[in-house]
Amino acid sequence: MPLWKVYHPVGAYSARDKKEFAERVTEMYSRIPIPKFYVVMIFEEVAPDQVYVGGVPHGKFVRFKLDHMARTLPGPILREWWVKAVDELIAPYVRDRGYDWEVTIDELPADLWSLQGEIPPPFESHAEKRWVKENRVSSYGLQEKLPVELRFTPGVTGE
Repeated sequence: MPLWKVYHPVGAYSARDKKEFAERVTEMYSRIPIPKFYVVMIFEEVAPDQVYVGGVPHGKFVRFKLDHMARTLPGPILREWWVKAVDELIAPYVRDRGYDWEVTIDELPADLWSLQGEIPPPFESHAEKRWVKENRVSSYGLQEKLPVELRFTPGVTGE
């Protein structure tokens, strides 16, 4: 969560553009907060004769395919807000450069995702908070799967 695939014309983005773009996308997601290493961007150049829109070659078109694994967007209002936030974020890289563009966001099951052999911890769990802080994958146990506001210790009644 998330994987951004950016299909763009050859030469559309310099190495510096890509780095800056990836940093901006990562910053947007890190405010959730999620671990920064969850954010992956793949830039793929596409030759002008390889992109057709409406059956016509289109050499000034950028396609964004976003896969979200760790979170889902509940309800139509938050979904619309997120799409608009993404459009605002990418505007300097498409609209302001004269490109046409399209964005799709797929939400994939979080339980069918792993990083370095670890299933990512639940949202707002102790383990996820640790992953955010350390910005790396690490093992975690059952206790760390609990939400931060809840921690159960066997034999302790809380009295």
